[in-house]
Amino acid sequence: MTATEHSEKPLRADAERNRQRVLAAAREVFARRGLEAGLDEIARHAGVGTGTVYRRFPDKISLVTALFEERLDQVVATVEQAVAHPDPWEGLCSALESLIAMQIEDRGLKDVIFGAVGDHESFRERRAELLPLVQQGVCRAVEAGVLRPDFALTDFAPLQVMLTQVAAFTEAADPQVWRRYLRIVLDGLCTRRDAPSPLGHPALDLLQLEQACGRPLPPC
Repeated sequence: MTATEHSEKPLRADAERNRQRVLAAAREVFARRGLEAGLDEIARHAGVGTGTVYRRFPDKISLVTALFEERLDQVVATVEQAVAHPDPWEGLCSALESLIAMQIEDRGLKDVIFGAVGDHESFRERRAELLPLVQQGVCRAVEAGVLRPDFALTDFAPLQVMLTQVAAFTEAADPQVWRRYLRIVLDGLCTRRDAPSPLGHPALDLLQLEQACGRPLPPC
């Protein structure tokens, strides 16, 4: 082995370690802040120079693509499993709850699903698979008589946005209370129930609501 060959190996190993540090940092930053976070912020979080990030990923979209192609595969697989569920209502509820949970956990994923970056060629094919799958799930539930017949395919996305916003509002007070509001929404969509469904999670108390609002509320 020549001296040159010997000196190249550590450099390649260092480069790969830096790449993995950048990916790990980007995953954390995008999950917390969404895709508005810049490469300089990711570099600081990774403990490397901005130039190191650009050597590994020449622009933000290449970094986003490296992180989120697999995550979009998980989204598609989640909806596929829901459509294949033997109970159309349970399948639809499972898909909605899982998708909301994934987006709450990872704001970057939410931006890829609903933001303009999702139209990039790297994601276009996977996103295009989602709409017919959701339509299939909605049609199954309507035909089974368990989903109100006036529910439209285009209602599915706004429900996710609405409930992720609820989760953001209540996160500091109770990070799981959004599931209560999901149950309220689902009760409004279901055609077959003899009584209101159990909500499964307690309501915020007054102090928690004040915490979510960021200010004291007037007395009742």
